[in-house]
Amino acid sequence: MRNQGFNWHDPILWAQGLGVSLGVFAASMILGTVIGIAIALVRVYRVPVAAPLLLTISEFLKNSPVLVQLFLVFFGVPVLLQVNITPAEAAIFTLTGNTAAFIAVIAISAMDAIDRGQLDAARSFGHSERSILRKIIAPQALVVAMPALIGLAVNQLQVTSLISAIGVIDLTKVGQILNQRTWQPFIVWTVIGVTYFILSRLLAAAGGRLETRLRRHMDWAGL
Repeated sequence: MRNQGFNWHDPILWAQGLGVSLGVFAASMILGTVIGIAIALVRVYRVPVAAPLLLTISEFLKNSPVLVQLFLVFFGVPVLLQVNITPAEAAIFTLTGNTAAFIAVIAISAMDAIDRGQLDAARSFGHSERSILRKIIAPQALVVAMPALIGLAVNQLQVTSLISAIGVIDLTKVGQILNQRTWQPFIVWTVIGVTYFILSRLLAAAGGRLETRLRRHMDWAGL
């Protein structure tokens, strides 16, 4: 096969792959955060049946390879349920579940770190569990959880590189396409690697700023 070299369309292809990676990352992080918090609340308040069931599912998602989960969803679910699922849908579904499992652990740990005396005092003054959750637990737990959440977000951004294995045309898949066409692996994978590096640094920096603002607000509020 002859080396075709790079052309003017390659930056557009790179941008399209970047957009897909960011889209899958954003969707799975948002959905995963919502589901993860719900799982955490079910487990913290020990909802019968649901709590142990969700614990079992979460443990599987945390302790099995993401690539295996992708294959299971993309190849296994359509056969089991007789439904059609696109590579992008399988990627979002899988990463959402994986993210939710880790978010649940982070949320539970953050809630456990809150001084029990505050909660007992709030209950003694007649505050409802919903009010305590919203006004006392959530603000403090968010600050405690921020470092772990930032680390998880950076990790999940990099995990999106695996979705190319099921045919999603993401940033990594674009790298494979360009490498096969140009035979310039050092240049191609350096660009892809630097792109992930810059995105990770920007994400970590944004998370660090948010954490600083939250801590300042909590200090001002006296919590």
